[in-house]
Amino acid sequence: MASLNPCKIVIFSGAGVSAESGLPTFRDSAGLWRQYAWVEVASPEGWRKHPEVVQAFYNERRQKAAEAQPNAAHRAIAELEKSFDVVVVTQNVDDLHERAGSTQVVHVHGELAFARGEHSGLRQHVGAEPIQMGQRCARGSQLRPDIVWFGESVQHLEESRAHFAEAGRVLVVGTSLSVFPAASLVHAASAEADKVVVAPELDSPPQGFDWLRGKATECVPPLVVRWLHEVRASQGRAA
Repeated sequence: MASLNPCKIVIFSGAGVSAESGLPTFRDSAGLWRQYAWVEVASPEGWRKHPEVVQAFYNERRQKAAEAQPNAAHRAIAELEKSFDVVVVTQNVDDLHERAGSTQVVHVHGELAFARGEHSGLRQHVGAEPIQMGQRCARGSQLRPDIVWFGESVQHLEESRAHFAEAGRVLVVGTSLSVFPAASLVHAASAEADKVVVAPELDSPPQGFDWLRGKATECVPPLVVRWLHEVRASQGRAA
């Protein structure tokens, strides 16, 4: 059983955080799955059927993500590193957490800024640049988006579960907790941890979590201020 680390925080973030930076989500009422059939652009079957359509879809997503800017929630999460060991486990495929200053970010659904060889799996950074058909990795394999499509295995799941189990504090923000297996990670958090979920709406919060009803940009910054104050007050008493 993992030993609880009171100085460790795990952030579990979803599309709602990026949405406040102007990036469309996939599942809400105006989301991308209302405009595109997921099997056409987010599955191995779609890739085999018309890879050029899939490339165009993610090239557009990549450009929009590069143009977006981190918001107050991203920046507040990065501020936690001043006093805590912070690991961000994100379902998001953009790099807004990194650009806000977070240094330990685990992407369980892949990253838009990377491509990988279709057969080799060899990854390379592409930034905001489009991936072209005929563009190959160093091992000669066609480059595809480094995104976990439906039917593919989530990345870094066991690593993420271990982070949750160790964390003295857990913040879940911007996710409906409806995408599995990633959503199951919250159940790895210790019963002894200070656990908070930030969301405007939920069917119900995970067991043991306090629920802050609101947007990430409204709720996360004051929570971060409170947590930083608590740890500094504790350090002051110890001195």
